[in-house]
Amino acid sequence: MGEALGLIAVLIIIIMVILASCIVIVPQANAYVLERLGGFHATWQVGVHFKMPIFDKVAKKVLLKEQVADFPPQPVITKDNVTMRIDTVVFYQITDPKLYVYGVEYPLLAIENLTATSLRNIIGELELDETLTSREIINSKMRETLDIATDPWGIKVNRVELKNILPPAAIQDAMERQMKAERERREFILIAEGKKRSAILVAEGNKESIILEAEAEKESSILRAEAKKEATIREAEGNAEAIRSVQLATADGIRYLNESSPSTAVIHLRSLDAFEKAADGKATKIIIPSEIQGLAGLATSLLEVVKEDKE
Repeated sequence: MGEALGLIAVLIIIIMVILASCIVIVPQANAYVLERLGGFHATWQVGVHFKMPIFDKVAKKVLLKEQVADFPPQPVITKDNVTMRIDTVVFYQITDPKLYVYGVEYPLLAIENLTATSLRNIIGELELDETLTSREIINSKMRETLDIATDPWGIKVNRVELKNILPPAAIQDAMERQMKAERERREFILIAEGKKRSAILVAEGNKESIILEAEAEKESSILRAEAKKEATIREAEGNAEAIRSVQLATADGIRYLNESSPSTAVIHLRSLDAFEKAADGKATKIIIPSEIQGLAGLATSLLEVVKEDKE
């Protein structure tokens, strides 16, 4: 009886172990490919699943996260026959676990070989300088090529990057010399442009100085001319004022003379004074009117009578 109970207990334990092994929990970002009797049966996603003992088997556990494959440098030849080594990095993601499991044997090896072949084809159409300056174009073409080729394998290539481009040592030395010469050329250009700019600034400064001097001289000439003009105007105004004063004095004299009603003899005597002033000892001939001549003779006679009386 005891042996029977022990056997039952062992059987119960075995059944429990078998049942426990039939419970499968699929974690996040994973997928399990299930086979039944050696053939594909289902793809399990995240959660709890049950499988039939003996008949069902988890053929492959597939990671659905984006993965990175860093491939070693591959030798390639450019269009101008320069051999270089390029290593690439491929970012891919499994989108169909069934195709990934049954599509190709050793998927990573297949991607690596496909990457090397595509890289050789693309670089073979480019020269060295184009290869060094066209990374984005090369990355885009390789991603497109790999994505199309890996689609039947349930793999999507999200991004391809050229990690390093290693030309031969001789090419590197030539490139370094070229870069050095280019830097020196740029330095000389900058120095020449600086000197040119300096000369331009000096010339512009001299030009502005000459212009300012000319403008100052012009302003000075204008001021001198205006001052001379003002002095001339003031002098003319002074002369005009003097003439006006003389004319006023003359007019006053004539008015006073008219008011005093002078006799004819006085007028003739004033006329003689005027002729005397007009002659001023310089004139050689003076024409005197006849009426003034008679008056002059009378004046001379009067002077002679006065002298006789004094004697």
